[in-house]
Amino acid sequence: MSRLKDKRVLITQANDYMGPITAKVFTKEGAVVFCDKSDLTRTGACEEAISKVGVIDILVANLASPTFSGIETKNVHDEDWQAPFDMMVHPLHRLVRAVLPQMIERKQGKIVVYGSASALKGMKTLAAYSAARAAQLGYVQSVGVEVAASNIQINLIAQNYIESDAYYPASLMQKESFRKSLKRQVPAGRLGTAEEDAALALFLASEDSGFFAGQGIPHAGGWVQ
Repeated sequence: MSRLKDKRVLITQANDYMGPITAKVFTKEGAVVFCDKSDLTRTGACEEAISKVGVIDILVANLASPTFSGIETKNVHDEDWQAPFDMMVHPLHRLVRAVLPQMIERKQGKIVVYGSASALKGMKTLAAYSAARAAQLGYVQSVGVEVAASNIQINLIAQNYIESDAYYPASLMQKESFRKSLKRQVPAGRLGTAEEDAALALFLASEDSGFFAGQGIPHAGGWVQ
């Protein structure tokens, strides 16, 4: 199949989280993939990433940060609060702001954001991370309806319980307590695969998703609706 034949794709944080599998899946579908591995918290880095590639048909905003899980809100210091916004929210705006002019001029473009279902469901001791993920979702919802008339689709995958060595290392997966918790928390009774997650991103990046605008799509095995 060649659902992305000759489409120029920029993937951020390409070495991390969903970056490698997305590059693999998109390349298989005929895309010309550019993998950015720079520190996007640095001033000017987002704009540089866009300008280096030039024409961009599809932007995949793969942005993540430590969750700081387990810290009660009363103990969340300013630097811990600011970190997920610096890593996930501000770069998202800078990337989108930099790529939109060319997409608007062409009247065509796709922006896929790997977000989190923590923006949709409250979780204890995750205030800073959840707030940043919710900010991403609100941003996508607003920009999505703003640019829809220009034939630009920006949508977010609100994921959780997706296979990842960073979030679910083998040592955790081997614990009986975690396996029981997984079956209790997730109706699907398992982790989603990275390939399944990338397949959803592929759909949102393809011409098949032209009627999606500013949506946060849950992808968490029923953990959130």
